[in-house]
Amino acid sequence: MSLLSLDQALIALQEKARLQPIKEVEQVPVCAALGRVLAEPLIATTDLPPWANSAMDGYALRQSDLHTTQTLVVSQKIFAGHAPQPLQAGTCARIFTGAPLPAGADSVEMQEHTEVTQQGVRFLQPVTLGQYVRPQGQECQQGQPLLSQGTRLSAIDLALATSVGVTKVGVYRKYRVALLSTGDELVEAGQALQAGQIYNSNRTLLLTALTQLGCEVQDIGILPDDPDKIRHVLREINNVDLILSTGGVSVGEADYLGQILREEGQLSFWKLALKPGKPLTFGYYKNTAFLGLPGNPASSLVTFAILARPYILACLQAKNIAPLSFSVTIGFDISQASVRREYLRVRVIQGVAQQYDNQCSGVLRSAAWADGLLVVRENQCFKQGDQLAFIPFSELFN
Repeated sequence: MSLLSLDQALIALQEKARLQPIKEVEQVPVCAALGRVLAEPLIATTDLPPWANSAMDGYALRQSDLHTTQTLVVSQKIFAGHAPQPLQAGTCARIFTGAPLPAGADSVEMQEHTEVTQQGVRFLQPVTLGQYVRPQGQECQQGQPLLSQGTRLSAIDLALATSVGVTKVGVYRKYRVALLSTGDELVEAGQALQAGQIYNSNRTLLLTALTQLGCEVQDIGILPDDPDKIRHVLREINNVDLILSTGGVSVGEADYLGQILREEGQLSFWKLALKPGKPLTFGYYKNTAFLGLPGNPASSLVTFAILARPYILACLQAKNIAPLSFSVTIGFDISQASVRREYLRVRVIQGVAQQYDNQCSGVLRSAAWADGLLVVRENQCFKQGDQLAFIPFSELFN
């Protein structure tokens, strides 16, 4: 079977996601909505600011009053949070940053450009009409859309919602994932290692990454290399949107999970032109989407970040699912072209990418050392000093 290109796999996953979007909506308190996907536009419930206010500590005045004099008597003092009286004609008001502008005032002069005398406040330079005034509705007006449907809510987005008085937002319900690992060689941390066994780092990686995505996770645990037990566990899984596994999806003699998926489910694709991460499987088991990641830790990390994460976000109808990337200079040669697109674990030092010496798919330490992934396009060689795309881990695990 020929290898499916990464671009083809990404397109296929997006098409599959569009067929099974999450549609249920729930109202969530703003402070509990971080990372959730907005299901309806966020509309401003008030003007912001709700009234004209001062951008400076200084003096509020009617600009035309300075046409006949440069000195004005202070008629009131206005602090932020206090309601002012209308400005008396021919006077100014001492005002502080954020305080409401009194009716009749149309400008503010900062205190540094004034001089307090026995006669009042002397203005040392011309004042422009409207200067240092934040007009009502400068940021937004009541009824104006602030955030569009499909926005994955950040701390800044939630602060914006709060700034217009919103206390709850409508978001799509959490995406439900059954997470499992396969292999007799795996044990959970805290248990004694027997001969031939290793600790299950993939569970920790994926459980925390899914939690960061706002998913609701059923932690199934480790399945032994026993086809009957695997079948039993799979048949007991219900009320999830995705079964996400690591290991056991290739065509090896003990890869029972992949065999069962082929026998009892529907296989959409497997074997990608991707390094690390070639033995990735996508299909359906009893009409539930199934995504099988490779068992090697670096392969599991890369395939989750590059394929599983955007698939989940697409199912949640998120707008921006592709991670931000930028170009960096590489500090090494890539002299051997590969038919697979490769994601190297690199650290960027003063704008130059340096790769971890051991890029083996079983070495998780390479990712802990790195800042992110360097994208090496297939069928190409590169020289030290060339520019390649770099994706920070902060974009892939958030």
